[in-house]
Amino acid sequence: MAIPIISLQSKLRCLILDHIPRVSLFHRFLSEGHLTASQPNEPLSSRSRRSLRSQLKGRRRELAGYGKRHVVKVFREENYLANWIQALFNSLPPDDFKNGVLVLGGDGRYFNKEAAQMDDYNRTNGSELLMGEWDGIMSTPAVSAVIRKRKANGGFIMSASHNPGGPENDWGIKFNYNSGQPAPESITDKIYGNTLSISEIKVADIPDVDLSRIGITNYGNFNIEVIDPVSDYLELMEDVFDFQLIKDLLSRPDFRFTFDAMHAVTGAYAKPIFVDRLGANPDCISNGVPLEDFGHGHPDPNLTYAKDLVEIMYAENAPDLGAASDGDGDRNMILGRNFFITPSDSVAIIAANAQAAIPYFQDGPKGLARSMPTSGALDRVAEKLNLPFYEVPTGWKFFGNLMDAGRLSICGEESFGTGSDHIREKDGIWAVLAWLSILAYRNKDKKVGEKLISVADVAQEHWATYGRNFFSRYDYEECESAGANQMVEYLREMISKSKPGEKYGNYTLQFADDFTYTDPVDGSVASKQGLRFVFTDGSRIIFRLSGTGSAGATIRVYIEQFEPDVAKHDIDAQIALKPLIDVALSISKLKEFTGREKPTVIT
Repeated sequence: MAIPIISLQSKLRCLILDHIPRVSLFHRFLSEGHLTASQPNEPLSSRSRRSLRSQLKGRRRELAGYGKRHVVKVFREENYLANWIQALFNSLPPDDFKNGVLVLGGDGRYFNKEAAQMDDYNRTNGSELLMGEWDGIMSTPAVSAVIRKRKANGGFIMSASHNPGGPENDWGIKFNYNSGQPAPESITDKIYGNTLSISEIKVADIPDVDLSRIGITNYGNFNIEVIDPVSDYLELMEDVFDFQLIKDLLSRPDFRFTFDAMHAVTGAYAKPIFVDRLGANPDCISNGVPLEDFGHGHPDPNLTYAKDLVEIMYAENAPDLGAASDGDGDRNMILGRNFFITPSDSVAIIAANAQAAIPYFQDGPKGLARSMPTSGALDRVAEKLNLPFYEVPTGWKFFGNLMDAGRLSICGEESFGTGSDHIREKDGIWAVLAWLSILAYRNKDKKVGEKLISVADVAQEHWATYGRNFFSRYDYEECESAGANQMVEYLREMISKSKPGEKYGNYTLQFADDFTYTDPVDGSVASKQGLRFVFTDGSRIIFRLSGTGSAGATIRVYIEQFEPDVAKHDIDAQIALKPLIDVALSISKLKEFTGREKPTVIT
């Protein structure tokens, strides 16, 4: 299987204007009425400029953050996508793009085929582009891996992550920097500013690329190469993990594994990795064909949207390990037989077992980190292993700085994101391979017929050693923005007047704040990252508004309580946390502000 890569292997001789970042990408959006298309092997000697008024004024600033994420019809507005891409090129430091190499990939959702051909204005701005086969399919982790392996200057990812796809649903695009990590805020802030002032777009009219054939097409001083989307990533996974150890586990007659690709991008990776390379039964993969609308599903691997997998894992004679990944392949969900592993526990358990079970960490992790809303389970591992520990805002880019500085190896978010410094994105398949490695290592001396150490056994042994952090997240999706914002302002006012020692039900307040993070590497400050109520027993209630969807606001409420008593570790999390959940709903007046009786999703 191959992936397209677009390359400009020599400096373009006819760049327009004096300040053009050496990068390039999309084609069809601006191709109509511009020049005559060059034929393969003909010199790319013409560039055009098109004046226009910005179509981005009034759009939300957050669109510069992910890149941009909105419903498809918005991207089909005249010049909307083109404006953002040109604004991005205008924001990039030219010295960072001297090689002129970019990667382009996506999760296979609706509009990707069309967008992948819009490289007229990207080619004008650059000198080399790498793309993925199958209409540009390439997972977010794989894009990061390809950027790093091929020393590219950056890459575009066409995805709206775990949001639904289709003509009436979401599409998005983001830019990753030359380390493979999401663009820093210094760049996304510039992009936003430029979207409000852009007046022209640089265009080069080139024929559409055949994304079904691996190989290079030459346009004089510009080459387009289509590459295998799996090979670079698979090679990296083979360097990180002991594939023979995992293969031995998957070949056992008493061990069964199942993976739900949710009709998303990891369907292109599951068979080459799990079946062809590791020897798993082909039947272990479900929903393995990437579809533009994800099979009318919501490609978000949680207990609500991955219900097919949940039913399999809670049925009689369930497999030993079940896993799922999301739209663009950077998130994961892990389940054992009748047993759910929270993302907060997952990253802690991986970190605790990494040195023994995963060759990449044979010298031990350099440091551990989690997003602020994620439970404190990882903190306790860092303390016991005497490792540096960091608490950062939600957003993978905050981990990247620590990784580049050599301070961080393993990190995670409660939103089903887990990863390490092998790339600069969270990585769903990496997390699945990590769990397979832990189970393979723990069972390597077990003979057939002996009871295997299960996912539940691993988790319960971990809790016995470190204690259990009961954790749950309530998501209220597509709330009216006005009510959601009023609730946040109400809580901010409450926090400003709060004092240590105040009682909230049976809980005593230690402090309340709006989380602010100062990056220990570059000193940058991120403020207003989540409203925290922290109690003297270590319990926490956190409120955040999420802007990852295209409609309304999503309110996320995080509830956490530490329990050291092993005798209480098997209590259902919702039962253990109910008193704290009641406090959270009471102090926030969530029902009054939003009208919501219950959450959309409970994790």
